[in-house]
Amino acid sequence: MAIHAGILSLLLALSVSIAVAAPKASAPRDIEYSRPAGVPLYMDASIPAGAGPFSAVIIVHGGGWVRGDRRIDVEPLFEPLESSGIAWFSIDYRLLRNLTELAAPVEDVRNAILFVKEHAAQYRIDPEKIVLIGESAGGQLVAMAALDPKPGARVQGVIAFYAPTDLVALAQDSTLIPAQLRDSVRGTPFEALLLGGLRQLSPIDRINPGAPPFLLVHGTTDDLVPFAQSQAMCDRLIANGSACQLLPIQGGGHGMRWWESSHPQEAREYKAVMVQWLRQELK
Repeated sequence: MAIHAGILSLLLALSVSIAVAAPKASAPRDIEYSRPAGVPLYMDASIPAGAGPFSAVIIVHGGGWVRGDRRIDVEPLFEPLESSGIAWFSIDYRLLRNLTELAAPVEDVRNAILFVKEHAAQYRIDPEKIVLIGESAGGQLVAMAALDPKPGARVQGVIAFYAPTDLVALAQDSTLIPAQLRDSVRGTPFEALLLGGLRQLSPIDRINPGAPPFLLVHGTTDDLVPFAQSQAMCDRLIANGSACQLLPIQGGGHGMRWWESSHPQEAREYKAVMVQWLRQELK
């Protein structure tokens, strides 16, 4: 009887020590991941409970490259990722003061990938199972970072929501750009310079063999970034031998937060498709 009691005490002690040692779910905030020109850039994270290593996503908010918030704009993504046991990191990046700086936030995304990979053990994630998620302008940024990665910063896939993938077409055709402004530069050397720079930063023109798989999600009545942009991007990826899935949000406009109230059924659908796609690509 004394032996049994001793064994029982030992097992209880072991179970307590294991429970104490097991990593808990964590939500670190304001993690500095880069400091370009002395300006700190931050990310927030959510790491599942358990030893891991976990699959992870890096989330990049939108806002036309000039505004946005890493917590508010992409908040609808957090719960479905957490419920699926997927770690997430949502980042800041340098916002633009003029179009000549458009390459800077792409570099920030690349640096965020490197940071997460270099700190994989600390955050209990698998550095070989990382996907980028971006919405609106953030979709352009993650696509560029994935299609033209830094050494050591390759990712396993991209999910882009209503992303401007052809900046030249957007500059030429968007009704948001006043006709008089477009006419003022037409035929000038500045027009050629501007369009050349936009082409270099257009994901549709950066696709090459070996590109990671893409999931594109886009509202069919988006009046800011036309649905046709995601259609053309997906077609180009497939033509180059890469995998692409396009999920239309029927009648949806521009913005996942708007979908939550205006298209709740479609919002639930895209979240389910997103999680299923991540599980497939990161299995």
